[in-house]
Amino acid sequence: MPENFFDEQIADGYDAGSADLFEPSVLGPTVSFLADLAGGGGALELGIGTGPLALPLSQRGVRVHGIDLSAAMVARLQEKPGAQEIGVTIGDFATTRVDETFGLAYLVFNTIENLTTQDEQVECFRNVSAHLEPGGCFVIEVEVPPLQRLPPGERVRAFTASPPHLGFDELDVATQHGISHHYWVVDGRGEVFSMPYRYV
Repeated sequence: MPENFFDEQIADGYDAGSADLFEPSVLGPTVSFLADLAGGGGALELGIGTGPLALPLSQRGVRVHGIDLSAAMVARLQEKPGAQEIGVTIGDFATTRVDETFGLAYLVFNTIENLTTQDEQVECFRNVSAHLEPGGCFVIEVEVPPLQRLPPGERVRAFTASPPHLGFDELDVATQHGISHHYWVVDGRGEVFSMPYRYV
């Protein structure tokens, strides 16, 4: 099983740290798009986390089930109104099976990058195929890394720089691997978090 980087500390600050992404005006078009694709067949969210998409999708009448490796992230989801309507299975979304089929599976917020080998990413596609009903859709939202902005020989690029948060990606263009480094100031003290990923 892959390493779980989304522990209690990350889960505690996840929603607040991504608040701009989770505004209804930002999520609304995505929820509508996913609801239309799901039709009446239900939706499987891989890496459901704290549920910023699953909850509004469920409120639109879509049956939602999620898979997530982090019990801490899922615990934050389960504290929210409406979470009792959403099924969740704890496990690696590349291989964990649910005894249901769906009209839609989706993987957003660059979460496919958490699978750090090509083999794991291929396993994820196989797993989704086993869960989809005939004619079902698999939606992946993922960044396109701005590698052309890296000067020759450089391996590090900043992706955020604000007073409370500095973020840098360390990239290996030959292997498509990266490490995302985060530095925060929280309550007057520094916190550091680094996590590997594989971009697509």
